[in-house]
Amino acid sequence: MAALKVAVLVLLGLCLGCAAAVPLVIWHGMGDSCCNPQSMGYIKKIVENKIPGIYVLSLKIGSNLIQDMENSFFMNVNDQVREVCSQLAKDPHLKGGYNAMGFSQGGQFLRAVAQRCPSPPMLNLISVGGQHQGVYGFPRCPGESSHICDWIRKTLDLGAYTQAVQEHLVQAEYWHNPLKEEDYRKNSIFLADINQERGINETYKKNLMALKKFVMVKFLNDTMVDPPISEWFGFYKSGQAQETIPLQETSLYTEDRLGLQEMDKAGKLVFLGVEGDHLHFSEEWFYTTLLPFLQ
Repeated sequence: MAALKVAVLVLLGLCLGCAAAVPLVIWHGMGDSCCNPQSMGYIKKIVENKIPGIYVLSLKIGSNLIQDMENSFFMNVNDQVREVCSQLAKDPHLKGGYNAMGFSQGGQFLRAVAQRCPSPPMLNLISVGGQHQGVYGFPRCPGESSHICDWIRKTLDLGAYTQAVQEHLVQAEYWHNPLKEEDYRKNSIFLADINQERGINETYKKNLMALKKFVMVKFLNDTMVDPPISEWFGFYKSGQAQETIPLQETSLYTEDRLGLQEMDKAGKLVFLGVEGDHLHFSEEWFYTTLLPFLQ
């Protein structure tokens, strides 16, 4: 009997020494869905293979995969964020906290979740190609000096900041025209809000600063995101669309409106670069570079 008690105590001690894997929430990008076996389904599988027992929630916005894909184009981003916050709050697996990984536009959407919905707590945020200062260009556009690029920009921008387009076209909600900064600040219903462009929401700042790490991955040969430096929270210098500046030279950082300067000084910001086009990375790179932030 005494031996049995000793064995039980030993097993309890072993269990107490074993920390459960932190759950992971992932959010897909434009035109994708939660469970595509070539994208989010693949990410979910390789994480589960490398971290036994981990709970991975791949977010689905809508009642089926078609709706999920369509909503990545046409559902108001603020409504999407509210829906996700509700999903997370109701999920018992996440009550102790979770890590988050967003792909492309899912990166800035999960940052909005971190800023607006602190319960359950997001512990680490990994943005894989997220456009945190928005975009000012058309996917696969052939270059900054191209007249075609400029024409597409101007055509898109004619309606980007109208109420109807802002309410119903996801990509317009993070369209950032450096030539019309005042229009952007006044009419952007999503990005200008979470980037503190119209005033300081101290709750947003406090919630984001609660992250242990905010990891930003930039694709060094990106032809989808314009400008690619948006993936590291940089953008075009205001008033033109040629010269870009890093996060550290933006007013958002120098005025520390979102707490990013303080986070940077505390070592909470991580800037990673990977060779390849948008969302192109190897399984080995994922394992060696991103997986450590989940363990």
